[in-house]
Amino acid sequence: MSLSRTLATARRVLRQLSHDRRTIALLLLVPVFLLVLLYFVFDSERRSFDGIGASLLGIFPLVTMFLVTSIATLRERTSGTLERLLSMPLSKGDLIMGYALAFGALSVVQASLATGVAVWLLDLSIAGSPWLLLLVALLDALLGTALGLFVSAFAASEFQVVQFMPAMIFPQILLCGLFAPRDAMQPVLEAISNVLPMSYAVDGMNEVLRNSEATGDFVRDIAVVAGSALLVLLLGSATLRRRTT
Repeated sequence: MSLSRTLATARRVLRQLSHDRRTIALLLLVPVFLLVLLYFVFDSERRSFDGIGASLLGIFPLVTMFLVTSIATLRERTSGTLERLLSMPLSKGDLIMGYALAFGALSVVQASLATGVAVWLLDLSIAGSPWLLLLVALLDALLGTALGLFVSAFAASEFQVVQFMPAMIFPQILLCGLFAPRDAMQPVLEAISNVLPMSYAVDGMNEVLRNSEATGDFVRDIAVVAGSALLVLLLGSATLRRRTT
């Protein structure tokens, strides 16, 4: 791997994304809009907003980064850009890390904006530090980025990318503990939820919500989310030579 080639890849991706205003709006404004909408939905039940809002602060970045990353990477696969790049003296590691850095930079902005609005504008009540909340949101966004890079290898069109949402994202939302405690689910569903990374993202947010200090469970949760993101990135790098034409 070469640092200069990795950074060059990241700059190219960011330069392309900067010309797509709708994508930037989706990344930065939609999560904030949904949080504000949720705030007014639970206007008379602030405790409910605190509980659900913290969980969704971890889910929204993952979902939006999954969509944007998968579609953007698919365009490069189907246009032949990735194949041309791989014919140059550029390793798969340079490419995958370049994409991860580019979308990771957007993740920092997105997670910071959503967390700031939730905590300081919408007055989300948490016992822990907002920085811990931001850390979990950022890791969730990076996980969404990794999943998007991976999924883009198995879709031939943007419509097929959207079809992966019910398969990869919706089950995690249903089983992550947002609608019902995971330990109250059927044993089979609880066992499945125990291996889904979004479950640990929501658990990490709830740890910050309830505890003033970083607990052992919180460290475990962010380690699982970060490890899952790294694992999926490695799997995604194995698909870079896939032919898409």
